[in-house]
Amino acid sequence: MTTTTGRTTTDPAVGTLLRGWRERRRITQLELALKAESSARHISFIETGRAKPSQAMVVRLAEHLDVPVRDRNALLLAAGYAPAYPETPLTAPAMNAVRSGLDSLLAAYEPNPALVVDGTYNVVAANRGVQALLGGLPEHLLTPPMNAMRLTLHPQGLAPRIRNFGEWRAHLVERIERQIALRASDELRQLHDELTAYPAPNQHGSDETAADGGHRNSPTDYAFALPFQLEVEGQPLSFISTITTFNTPMDVTVSELAVEAFLPTDSKTAMFLQQLA
Repeated sequence: MTTTTGRTTTDPAVGTLLRGWRERRRITQLELALKAESSARHISFIETGRAKPSQAMVVRLAEHLDVPVRDRNALLLAAGYAPAYPETPLTAPAMNAVRSGLDSLLAAYEPNPALVVDGTYNVVAANRGVQALLGGLPEHLLTPPMNAMRLTLHPQGLAPRIRNFGEWRAHLVERIERQIALRASDELRQLHDELTAYPAPNQHGSDETAADGGHRNSPTDYAFALPFQLEVEGQPLSFISTITTFNTPMDVTVSELAVEAFLPTDSKTAMFLQQLA
């Protein structure tokens, strides 16, 4: 059965959704009310369905609950309002400035590897530095949509080449779990389940001893950040990664884009990348 707002009677009410986000953020009704310049009583009435929030109130509560842009549209729909945030394909002419800016940023990072991923870690753009690290990987991992997490942790992907695989795997799995906590995404949950079903770290060998019998670098060697230690063409490389996102995005697609760059932690890695340029 469909209501006059376009929702079905089985859709979650906006109050139920808002309560879920509030509990996920672990804040009380009073704390949310103070942030949104409302009252705990009004927040309680919204959550129980005794009061219908205005469109402005839905947006305000979503902002203070740090609800992702995609899910803000879901809240608006549940309240009977039209979505406020468009989802423009990255290939659309309206995205020319975004694409141009991303291409310029990726080029500026060269020869250091850098890539752009969407909200489910599919690679939408990458520079030559990234391509140099992927040599020899099977075609099924490189065929679009190419997924950065799958490329890294799949046993036929980069996993056997990662010298601190256990630590890096734990970091990536925790990263996805944080994303799942921030937004409701079946795709992210499915990806998480796939990644955690891959072989455990000890099936790739110890993180303590390299294949040549030497000791691998420990994270304590780089106390400022966990390194990504990768072997390419027999050369041990070491990187730290940075992630850049758009500030205050007003489009769903833009809100889910992230630029990840890998910066060398030592001179040998920097020299190796320069030789590839």
